[in-house]
Amino acid sequence: MRLKVGDVVEVRGQAEILATLDERGELDGLPFMPEMVRFCGQRMTVHKVAHKACDTIGHGRMRRMERAVHLTGARCDGAAHGGCQTACSLYWKDAWLRKITEPPVTPDKDRRLLPLLEVNTHRPPGPEGEERFACQATELHRAAPTCVPLKDVRQYVTDVRSGNAGTLKTLRGLFFAFFNRYQSISRRLPRWLRIRDGLHWGWVPKGKPGPTPTGTLDLQPGELVRIRPRQEIIATLNHERLNRGLGFEEEMARYCGRTARVVARVERCLDERTGELLQMKNPCIALESVHCEGAYSVNCPREFVPFWREIWLERVEEPAS
Repeated sequence: MRLKVGDVVEVRGQAEILATLDERGELDGLPFMPEMVRFCGQRMTVHKVAHKACDTIGHGRMRRMERAVHLTGARCDGAAHGGCQTACSLYWKDAWLRKITEPPVTPDKDRRLLPLLEVNTHRPPGPEGEERFACQATELHRAAPTCVPLKDVRQYVTDVRSGNAGTLKTLRGLFFAFFNRYQSISRRLPRWLRIRDGLHWGWVPKGKPGPTPTGTLDLQPGELVRIRPRQEIIATLNHERLNRGLGFEEEMARYCGRTARVVARVERCLDERTGELLQMKNPCIALESVHCEGAYSVNCPREFVPFWREIWLERVEEPAS
């Protein structure tokens, strides 16, 4: 079954999905998580074909994923992972879906799936006994074991054929990728050969060493905010482009000046490298319909939800009715 963006599919029943999983509740190294069970039997639309994924564990190159998609509106709510609020877009293997031309899913009474999944959401405790979890994000290197070189033309063909990106968007992504590759190399060259001192497209320079400023708005879900201008946010960053440990990146800079509604105050998230549940000292903000579009990472389809410091935002008045 070769799926494309816009295809309508039905998530298979629990018994059918259980038959595809190994003793760890995985298929080809990709876990089927407890948070996905609630979608069984639902009809959903393919949002993106997940044939590649940016590596957020090793900060390396793009990694190749086989026969998987993201479905519209299917994000992890973290219920089985300590209440993680990262809201990752879930991966769905083709084997877990059926095209709607097939007979509809019949309700099944097999409930062996959830116990298997719940057991495998935990890793062995950390060195100091801290609880650690396993999820699709922490197991990315096993589910997508090979890297996709920038020069691999097949990924761009798949982007266009699957509907992930049009031809123009794909060519634009290629331009940014090769430009940024040159910029990284140019940092080792004489200054006169650099463009804007070797910064990647999006132009987010490093700040000064030392502590970074803070700001508190006590924002709540539903409130309307504006993302501050790029230069105001850059002024809050240190030499690692962090504000109290939280990074501001080029993909986020594309949203500067836009308005959006607060969707959540983020206090917990999983460390994808260790599986440890991190408790944030200062809550971050997630914004509605604001996600990484992969513009500077060859149209990666993962669509991460970026976290925002309150100092990077400002309240705005509700529009007149």
